[in-house]
Amino acid sequence: MSGEVVNLRRVRKAKARTDHADKAAENRVRFGRTLADRQTQADIEAKASRHLDGHRLGPSAPGDD
Repeated sequence: MSGEVVNLRRVRKAKARTDHADKAAENRVRFGRTLADRQTQADIEAKASRHLDGHRLGPSAPGDD
């Protein structure tokens, strides 16, 4: 039963690094958005906000019926 001598600490750390890298890659796919996507979404939200503000009714004055 002669085999290669393995440092278990190094093996554990290497496995943890690969697991972390795999999870990071998965999160980039799931949650990552490009700068252009974020800016486009911000522009759409700003336009919608301006549109709603433009249709807002002003406060009514007391005594107006």
